[in-house]
Amino acid sequence: MKHLPAWLSPVWLVLGAIVSVQFGAAFAKSLFTLTDPTAVAWLRMAVAAAIFWGAARPRLSGRTWPEWRVVIGYGIALATMNWAIYQSFARIPIGLAVTIEFLGPLGVALVGSRRARDLVWVGFAAIGVALLGVFPTAVDWIGVGFALLAGAAWAGYIVASGPTGAAWEGVTGVSVGSLVGALVFLVPGVLAGGTSLWQPRVVLLAAAVGVLSSVIPYGLEMVARRSIPAGVFGILMSLEPAVAALAALLVLSEQLGWVEWVAMACVIVASVGSTRALAKAPAPN
Repeated sequence: MKHLPAWLSPVWLVLGAIVSVQFGAAFAKSLFTLTDPTAVAWLRMAVAAAIFWGAARPRLSGRTWPEWRVVIGYGIALATMNWAIYQSFARIPIGLAVTIEFLGPLGVALVGSRRARDLVWVGFAAIGVALLGVFPTAVDWIGVGFALLAGAAWAGYIVASGPTGAAWEGVTGVSVGSLVGALVFLVPGVLAGGTSLWQPRVVLLAAAVGVLSSVIPYGLEMVARRSIPAGVFGILMSLEPAVAALAALLVLSEQLGWVEWVAMACVIVASVGSTRALAKAPAPN
């Protein structure tokens, strides 16, 4: 598909992907009263792996060890990111968790910069995090730690995505990577969920979470990236923390205090600023 219909702007596709991911996160958290977050994370990964595998039917024979190594690393990063952010959701508000997690991709973007002026965006991100420690808030620091782990895994996922896409054609990389992640957390997920894991309501909601959080957004982003500038895509993705907070408010009636909102705003400004700076930067010689 070379051109999208005029009414189907790639901007709307990216926004749709963001909304889908964050509402999937809110529905996932609603499952934590029924079963363990590790079980929910595994069910999400298993559902996504099954759908991706059925769609891609990846070729496995004849693959080299370097190809397997990169996709295994990609799958572990993906699985760790999903598991850690669900552990964070169980302890702190979704909007706050996604804000902290977003430091991972923000760090990857800023590492590629060599301009002193981009330290301004580092400063904004640092202020956002510092606010959580300076002002008295009811923050669970274990939850913050899990969000930071999710951010680090997100950074690893971004770094591994390029080599994975180069080594595994089409969507086979995400298909195999999703299966790797589901296998890594198979035993922890089943043990954590126990008998509650197989309740029909849990299975159905987890399947919906897998579709909302993995299948739909990946499909929409894949189509949008064909025709949207990287800078615009990055700026739109910077809205993730705010959309996460809105989804949590609508689905879970989860509210943030003014400190959390200011911290979120600082991280969003840092993300938008760094994205615009990288988009305007001259290509390396």
